[in-house]
Amino acid sequence: MADKKSLSITKTIQEFGKNLFGFVRGRVKSTEDAEDILQDVWFQLSNFSDGTDIENVSAWLYEVARNKITDRSRKKTNLALEDFSYENEEGEFNFKEILLMDDSNNPDLGFFKEMFWTEFQTAMDELPENQRDVFLLNEMEEMTLQQIADQKGENLKTIISRKGYAVKHLRNKLNYLYKELNN
Repeated sequence: MADKKSLSITKTIQEFGKNLFGFVRGRVKSTEDAEDILQDVWFQLSNFSDGTDIENVSAWLYEVARNKITDRSRKKTNLALEDFSYENEEGEFNFKEILLMDDSNNPDLGFFKEMFWTEFQTAMDELPENQRDVFLLNEMEEMTLQQIADQKGENLKTIISRKGYAVKHLRNKLNYLYKELNN
């Protein structure tokens, strides 16, 4: 039975592998991401007791691939604002560290900090209240997303989504400062 199963999986990979890879590759940023997702799809297929449990193998494979692509993109969008960082001679800095630095001897840094806070406040004001609250509680008050969900009586996934939208908005608005800092 195990030989029949592995033969069936091998046949399925040979039959659908190339087209499924093309489908996944067209929806992700890199070949490596596409290969990882495809590997997850094949692994999930191998977990079935028998390949005949799936009525329409092609539809099932594409649905699993779509779900894996969605899962991967959600994981990547839930990054913190600290992911905006640059590297200098001493190592890595991030915006938080820059904003806490002493600017008394560096007028450019003082100007940058003032500009950052102005742009940051403008971007924060543009956010819907629920996204702004989640971001501030998580980043400034250092509450976990689970603590925020419990406090607000909301689903954790809703809180994660709100934080993701807030971070994405702030990145878009502050990206030019990041680029300027790197130049």
